[in-house]
Amino acid sequence: MSRPAAALCLAVSLFLVTYAVNLQAPLYDAYAAASGRGPAAVTIAFAAYVAGLMPTLLCLGGLSDRIGRRIPLAMALLLGAAATALLVVSPSWTTLVVARMLLGVGTGLATTAGTAFMVELMGADRSRSAALAVTSATSLGFGGGALATGMSLSLTGPSFFPASFAILFVLAPLLAVCMICAPKGAQAQGGALVRLPVFPRGTWIFGATLALAWSATGMIIAVVPLELAMHGLFGWTGPVIFLAIFVGFLCQPVAKRLSDKASLALGLALIPSGFGLILFGSWMQAIAPVLIGTALSSAASYGFVFLAALSEVSDRAGQDRSRATAGLFVYAYAGFSLPVIGSGVLAETMGLVPAMAVFLGLLIVGSIALAGFLTARSTAPVEQPT
Repeated sequence: MSRPAAALCLAVSLFLVTYAVNLQAPLYDAYAAASGRGPAAVTIAFAAYVAGLMPTLLCLGGLSDRIGRRIPLAMALLLGAAATALLVVSPSWTTLVVARMLLGVGTGLATTAGTAFMVELMGADRSRSAALAVTSATSLGFGGGALATGMSLSLTGPSFFPASFAILFVLAPLLAVCMICAPKGAQAQGGALVRLPVFPRGTWIFGATLALAWSATGMIIAVVPLELAMHGLFGWTGPVIFLAIFVGFLCQPVAKRLSDKASLALGLALIPSGFGLILFGSWMQAIAPVLIGTALSSAASYGFVFLAALSEVSDRAGQDRSRATAGLFVYAYAGFSLPVIGSGVLAETMGLVPAMAVFLGLLIVGSIALAGFLTARSTAPVEQPT
């Protein structure tokens, strides 16, 4: 297999791994109802994904440095298919928690190995293009799974085995074989199998901003669908989740032309603005502000902030790209999960809209603080990771 063909297969593989992550999102409410659970349980199941992903990032972020890039990517594809199969065999809240944890492990393996592998296939001189390829593939995947399930359910009616699941079952084994047959990347390194992530100096601002951006995305994926369902707008769940990520994909070519500092600043302006519109639409029970706000949040999270953060960390990581990518995603997924859990607990006592209002207040404070730091000093100079 040629390197360009391998890079294409890698992009499709990253798409499919992340496609599996939100594939079941339009069915969250159905899984919870089948087990007699409420909003807090739904957010806990959603965040179980991070319970699988975080240990993978922390302990196995450099696994592909040790055993090569191909095996972790093949494992991630098969884990995504296995997790989804569990939900078909036994659709329940408990199974959803287990499946989400497996999906987290798969994503951790794929994102750390995939970023480094893409740079190796495309060449170190094209690292920013490689980062764009990775962010584009994963952005489409994260949003595409939910949209595919939403469309399947709208066409065939309620089902715990929509056609979108079948697509994953067919493609995952085929792509796993393609990954095994891909050219080798960098020479595998010696040393311990468990390799902790690294955090290159001067990159905390990128990690913190990505955490803030992805906290809004986590709320859109996990909490906003519950609010939509309460108002009879369940059919909009798939499109909202897709929009939450797809607009970011469309913005990435624009972000590539901006400096990383400018991308971060623009993202910090869009994050609270977008979620403010979502809150307004939820309060007014109007779908238009929700869609517009989702689009703005997406532009920030998966467009300007994601590309800038991944590009900067990759450039500053030296030979530790996979471990540095793991470090970046530690930031990102902490932001992605913790506010969702907190909002789910608040929603049990305050209601969904008040819980979302509290989150918006914290989002505004965080955006102002990070924007102030960016204004006060320029981005730290490139240094080698410690």
